[in-house]
Amino acid sequence: ASFAMLRTVLLVAGLAAAADAFTAPAGFFGRPATAARSVSLRAPVVPSAAKRAGLASLNMAETKTALPASVKPGVVTGQALVDLLDYAKEKGFAIPGVNIVGTNSINACMAAAKEYGGPIMVTFSKGGGQFIAGKDADNTNDAASIAGAIAGALHVRAVAKLYGVPVVLHTDHCQKAWLPWVDGLMEANEKYFKEHGEPLFSSHMLDLSEESLEENVAICKKYLERMAKVNVLLEMELGVTGGEEDGVDNTDVDSSRLYTQPEEVWYTYQELSQVKGGQFTVAASFGNVHGVYAPGNVDLQPVILHNTQKYISEKLGDGNPKPVKFVFHGGSGSSVEDIQYAIEAGVIKMNIDTDTQWAFWDGVRGYEAKFHDFLQGQIGNPEGATKPNKKYYDPRMSLRAGEEAMQKRLVSAAKDLKCVNVL
Repeated sequence: ASFAMLRTVLLVAGLAAAADAFTAPAGFFGRPATAARSVSLRAPVVPSAAKRAGLASLNMAETKTALPASVKPGVVTGQALVDLLDYAKEKGFAIPGVNIVGTNSINACMAAAKEYGGPIMVTFSKGGGQFIAGKDADNTNDAASIAGAIAGALHVRAVAKLYGVPVVLHTDHCQKAWLPWVDGLMEANEKYFKEHGEPLFSSHMLDLSEESLEENVAICKKYLERMAKVNVLLEMELGVTGGEEDGVDNTDVDSSRLYTQPEEVWYTYQELSQVKGGQFTVAASFGNVHGVYAPGNVDLQPVILHNTQKYISEKLGDGNPKPVKFVFHGGSGSSVEDIQYAIEAGVIKMNIDTDTQWAFWDGVRGYEAKFHDFLQGQIGNPEGATKPNKKYYDPRMSLRAGEEAMQKRLVSAAKDLKCVNVL
């Protein structure tokens, strides 16, 4: 239904050719094209920037429809998670996937979701898990990173229903050397599954994009076989997300690796679809870069996702125009135009970290600036030399300011992702 609506909009906008077809980019199996990406981007295949900007500015309000019955407030796993992601793809919105570092940022995520009326994905990184456990905790064999992520997940499970929104518990980039971290989390999932009939976490990401395509997919397939037994969804990465984030540094990567080709996704789709009960999403690179950079320094090409959906749909021949659930990494600082064009190609989640980190800090900074003269000592302020300042330096005050600023930024992001009032 959403594809038909998109086609109608394109036709109204005078973009009949764009409504009918997208052409796969140049390049061949396992070898991304380098500088020739623009070859397949000639008009009328892709709407012009002005046209796409016009589409992005359309009223985002849509008629509310019933959320899948399986999706309820609280942590969403298994079939309910699949139903939620399919619903997002069908209705044309993406879920904010937010990196957190403690209960303050976790709570800001869920408060934002309550405000904008949509789901949220709370995401733990390996470093974030360690921070939750405490930087002085013994992290031999990733013990603190595992324990901290588990502790954070249990916190979410204890309070998520109080916010009245669906919450996805997810973990972020796990490269090959970090697989023992996910192994520890999978042990926790399996234990939780035995006790509760569902996993502790909703999903895990494996980022093996530094390996060959064949090794990447083979390892992911092995892990998906384990995950499927306890209803955990796999997110995997193809191509490389540039920049640096939480210990994953791709700042010097060859730019050709920032662009995934349809053949690579098709190979992955075929292999992972062989896993009985396996569910997966794909972080296919289309120029994504972690962090925020000056305009012009990042060349996003979400048309790659459109081309890939068309390529795989034709291979499958089942009439489904968007068979792949894509996720968008390196979303901070992206234009609304690129974000919404990517959503039209089946992106169901966008990662946000850099922008929310800044928002939290900016909230704390603003609090200190506002009450600076009340934060210079325990006693004495502009109201009097003997006046106490406890209510100003209480850590909850500045942390709450950070939470509120982060919440506000996420509500803004949800609007860009069309994730408002979708429950």
